[in-house]
Amino acid sequence: MNINMLFFRLKRLPLASLIFPSISIFLIYMIFFANNVSILGIDQSAIKNHKWAHEIEGTWYFPFSSKFKMPKYSYKKKSNWLSNDFVEDIIPEGHIAHYDLNKLHSTKDAMKLKEHVLIATPMQTFHDAYWSNLLKMSYPRSLLELGFIIPRTPTGDETLKKLEAAVKNVQTGKVEDRFAKITILRQDSQSFDKLGEKERHSLAVQKERRSAMALARNELLFSSIGPSTSWVLWLDADIVETPATVIQDMTNHNKPVLAANVYQRFFDKEKNENSIRPYDFNNWAESEKGLEIAKNMNEDEIIVEGYAEIATYRPLMAHFYDKAGKIDALMALDGVGGGCTLVKAEVHRDGAMFPNFPFYHLIETEGFAKMAKRLNYEIFGLPNYLVYHIEE
Repeated sequence: MNINMLFFRLKRLPLASLIFPSISIFLIYMIFFANNVSILGIDQSAIKNHKWAHEIEGTWYFPFSSKFKMPKYSYKKKSNWLSNDFVEDIIPEGHIAHYDLNKLHSTKDAMKLKEHVLIATPMQTFHDAYWSNLLKMSYPRSLLELGFIIPRTPTGDETLKKLEAAVKNVQTGKVEDRFAKITILRQDSQSFDKLGEKERHSLAVQKERRSAMALARNELLFSSIGPSTSWVLWLDADIVETPATVIQDMTNHNKPVLAANVYQRFFDKEKNENSIRPYDFNNWAESEKGLEIAKNMNEDEIIVEGYAEIATYRPLMAHFYDKAGKIDALMALDGVGGGCTLVKAEVHRDGAMFPNFPFYHLIETEGFAKMAKRLNYEIFGLPNYLVYHIEE
């Protein structure tokens, strides 16, 4: 209705032509000039000074209705149709949510019971093969959450660009192909990628390097684990080949902590053929010699497995692979690596983290295993279940 039509109708109704201007003048006076508006039931204060109940009491009220949901982040750019400006992301404030973690379970029927899995990856370098392998996993993506932490270095900057491009490609695709949630962090603590591939495996730098890695893992874990997370799969960015059913296979064992055996494909020049070899030596069972060495160490010293300089004679799971053995065979462990290790979320929630300090002369993932055992959780490995590290 235009203004001319409004005045035409007012002329036809004499009473309305008197009431409309009067009400308009009254409202303008009340809003801008009146000091006493008790007639409106707002005590003796001006309407411009009015405060709602939540402002007076310092409380907030939220109706528990499906209509009031936290806004979801979208990679698709949104624009304002009126001004053509890009609309900023809405971050909800003052939101109160209640979660009953007693109803959250981690079971052998993870996929059937729709249990959420967080795949956590500290990422120094983005490998296309890692991402391709991730996309081949058959666990429903609606139940998968991804968490990444990247160092604040030039290498990390390049890694971030590649990772964000890969994530955007998936999350803007078909709805059924999208992951439930993806978190990308930049490390605030000491960077874990200062050293090159050969240098970072040197015994002399293990304490410093693995301490930095432990900080990164903890930052990633505490920032990305959610109230619906049932399992956490620690998957290194260098793991480029796993069975598509790796999550179903490992959750089926229903163990608090379970490590796969990390091997590496390579070309054997002596035999002139493709072959495989053990790679991760951090999955081990304790030995009497190892306990003796630890007993005679200073408090700030650590034992690092897989080095001839520290001969612990611990049984290493990497050496127990049997090609003819059962793929679901289990091996009791006392230490684990982070190559491909599945953890029930309750283990982390109970306090098992990655110590960046000597913990019973262990650090990072091996320190985590010790901490989990101190909390009375069992640690196991799958010596015949192989996943593969990228060839260096």
